[in-house]
Amino acid sequence: MSKQDSQTVIARCRELAAISEMSGGTFRTFLSPAMRRCYEVIGEWMKRAGMTVRLDPAGNLRGLRAGLHPGKGVLLMGSHLDTVRDAGAFDGILGVILAIAIVENLQPEPLPFDLEVIGFCEEEGVRYVPFIGSRALIGTLDEQTLKRTDSAGITMADAITNFGLDPAEIPKAALKTPALGFLEFHIEQGPVLDAAGESVGIVTSIAGQNHALVKFVGSANHAGTTPMHLRRDALSAAAQWIVTVEDSARSTPGLVATIGQISLQPSISNVIPGEVTMSLDVRHAENQVRIAGLNAIHQSAKEISHQRGLELLWTDGLKMNTVQMDDNLTGILSAASPEGTRRMASGAGHDAMILAPHIPSAMLFLRSPGGISHHPSETVLPRDVDLALEIGQRFIESMRKS
Repeated sequence: MSKQDSQTVIARCRELAAISEMSGGTFRTFLSPAMRRCYEVIGEWMKRAGMTVRLDPAGNLRGLRAGLHPGKGVLLMGSHLDTVRDAGAFDGILGVILAIAIVENLQPEPLPFDLEVIGFCEEEGVRYVPFIGSRALIGTLDEQTLKRTDSAGITMADAITNFGLDPAEIPKAALKTPALGFLEFHIEQGPVLDAAGESVGIVTSIAGQNHALVKFVGSANHAGTTPMHLRRDALSAAAQWIVTVEDSARSTPGLVATIGQISLQPSISNVIPGEVTMSLDVRHAENQVRIAGLNAIHQSAKEISHQRGLELLWTDGLKMNTVQMDDNLTGILSAASPEGTRRMASGAGHDAMILAPHIPSAMLFLRSPGGISHHPSETVLPRDVDLALEIGQRFIESMRKS
């Protein structure tokens, strides 16, 4: 078997980017026909690498290279296979393809432990909720989640059944073999490494995040006949609040706050908006700072709604605390990396943050040229991919000797 390098890894990622639910762009959601085709292609690469391939009951693609003592201990590598709409070719998928290439480049002699490459079925949460696959792996995918519906009204349980899997068997997706650790390769999805001219970074923690749905409720009325001082304009209140959200985040080092979605009713040019609904996403690497920032943002929404005579409806959503990577595995990863490799926090969520509280986890970032991700222009540099392959192999060799 010839040694795999960045040329193969990048070509495979771009080949998979063409497997999509949309024309002219990349889009793959949980258990879609495009995902089935993705499984078929990646499964063949896994088989060529000498792995036994299976699709677990939650929809995770898993390739196993048995060690000297099968079932005694396993080292996991991988990332996710799903994408956002109009995605790039490398977010998530690079971690799976890199892992397969690392397995292909191993010597034929068995390792002392099993090695399993996992392509998680849904991390982005576009069709249902984030982290379906990684939650199934650690046994925390619950019945309530299976009842969730997608935009077409199909429950997650039905989607699993329609794909030919059995939702009653999801507990069988949980890892049974004792885990030595999990290693995830991922593009940074940000500008830090690129701005510093650095190829890779070692992730020490993944920032916690809070989501909320925020609604200002005023009164819709005629735009021409309602004097300014008698208006209860929900959009004006929302606009004022959006500025306070930005100001709050800018004044707190490391805090990021985003309003990514906004809808208004009745959305007519000559009618004062009566309701505005927005999403809120707040993140920071330290839990206390994040919560303090969220509380300040919530308080400003209360004050603005009170000043303007509006009703505020605030619904808390996803809440995830900051997750630390495993010190021991991170140390092994650091020793396998070039001296002086940057250590950094991740502002984005990853499957590693779901696994880390249960399985020792480590994570390596590759630079994102231009800091671009979740976009068709997302890319990687061949020299960075080659370096990641070398680091991965040195990491496994260190695990072999430990």
